[in-house]
Amino acid sequence: MARVAFIMDNMFEDSEYEVPADRVREAGHEPVVVGLEAGKKLTGLKGKTVHTDKAIQEVVPDEFDAVVIPGGYSPDKLRSSPEMVDLLRAAYGAGKPVAAVCHAPWLLAEAGLTKAHTVTSWPSIRTDLVNAGAEWVDEEVVEHGNLITSRNPDDLEAFSKAVLSQLEGRNN
Repeated sequence: MARVAFIMDNMFEDSEYEVPADRVREAGHEPVVVGLEAGKKLTGLKGKTVHTDKAIQEVVPDEFDAVVIPGGYSPDKLRSSPEMVDLLRAAYGAGKPVAAVCHAPWLLAEAGLTKAHTVTSWPSIRTDLVNAGAEWVDEEVVEHGNLITSRNPDDLEAFSKAVLSQLEGRNN
């Protein structure tokens, strides 16, 4: 069983957490909500509530097999956390799947992971990603090495499938 960190804060996009977390769970893996504080009640943009399982200060990258970042305004809040940025860099550097949907690539840019990578996102952050060195494309899901990105909630099935495919590939 793999452990997948879902890094989140308030104002996450509800479905961008729910769908991938459900698919991870259905595949027999464990989703772990990592936030700025342990046990914090997070509220999504559409009212979904989730409690963080662990604080970022309590985790080490080695305990996770992949990292997923739901979109919404949550990634903008998290990108000012050096520990969150360090977790992404470490996971990416270890070859683990790092997946971001919608506005979540903001956090990838903060971690310096978009430079010289092909990514997609919600269209309004395209310029931010290009300025951070990415090649931006308008596609349902983009896999560039172990970096996985998608545009919006309509892409979640393809996004989740890509995450699970890379996760299974690492654990075989």
